This record gives sequence, C-alpha cells and structure tokens, in this order.
Amino acid sequence: MSKYLRLRDQLENYRLQEASLALLFHSFCPENDKIEHVLLKVSALNDFYSTNIFDTYSVAKHILSKQIDARLKAIDYSLVNEIAMISLKGKPRNFYSFASKYCSHHKPDRYPIYDSYVEKMLTHYEAADKFGGFDKAELKSYERFIQIIEKFRLFYGLEKYSLREIDNFLWLAGKEWFPRNYK
Repeated sequence: MSKYLRLRDQLENYRLQEASLALLFHSFCPENDKIEHVLLKVSALNDFYSTNIFDTYSVAKHILSKQIDARLKAIDYSLVNEIAMISLKGKPRNFYSFASKYCSHHKPDRYPIYDSYVEKMLTHYEAADKFGGFDKAELKSYERFIQIIEKFRLFYGLEKYSLREIDNFLWLAGKEWFPRNYK
C-alpha cells in the first residue's frame, strides 16, 4: 500500500490536478447552487479524468436540479447513483464513475472513486481471497461499493488508511497490474 501512496505523491501531474480541483471544489465553488459553478466543476473533472462527457452543460443542469449540497454534507451515498443516471438526447446514460468523482472531490475521505481499475482490483482480490462475498455487478451500486471497500479495508487490516488512500492504492495498483492495451 505505501509503495503506491509514495508513487501517487511523485506524480506531479496528478498532484497538480488534484490541487487545482481542491481549489475549485473547496475554495472557488464549494456549493452546487449556481449553474456556472457546477459547469466549471463538471468541465474540469471531465478534462482531468477524461470521462468522455460530451454534453457537460446538460450534466451540470442535471446536478444542479438535484440540490445536492445537504445530501453531500449528510454523506448520502445514494446520491452518486442519482447523479450518474441522466437522459441525454432521449437516451439513458450512466456516468457512474464521473458521479463518484464529483462527490469525491467534495468529500474525498468519505466518497471513494469508482473506476475500471478499482473494479478490476476489487474483483481480483475477491476471486483470490473471498474477502467480501460480492460479484462485479454489485460494485455499480454505490452504497454496496462503500460496503465492499469497508470489507476490503477490514479484511486486509487497512484501518489506518483513509477511503481516499485505499482508493488511490486500488487505482494505481490496477493501472500496474491490469494495464490498458492501446493499439
């Protein structure tokens, strides 16, 4: 775990992007009650994380309509799945990974990020050690995802690490263990 946390700290682009997002989410636009603020945050996350949201305005309007500030403060995990589901041009879309990133940047130690690398690592550990008793599809329910991360933390004795640190470990280890094959 500590090897990957040291690696995270050495990634200058990651550190600077995260510092920029922290300024945006915590200093410049901490609330989600103005379309301009939400649009800035959606656009920055989309760019930094390459989330492939081609209609950031509609996603920002969707988030604004959810009036999420009180729910973020209350750590309402069901919010992630609600933000994720949106209809764009009459087609349902599920921006689950993006929604976890959006909530995580408001409360990084309470909302871990779901992405394909985290999914691969959790399913790898589940197959190897049966730590959580889940199948891959359950990771797409954010409330269940949190339970699985907590079981992972307890099973492997990682209680001293925050959810954000565990998330970073799973992401970086996943990138190393399951690299994408770009042709």
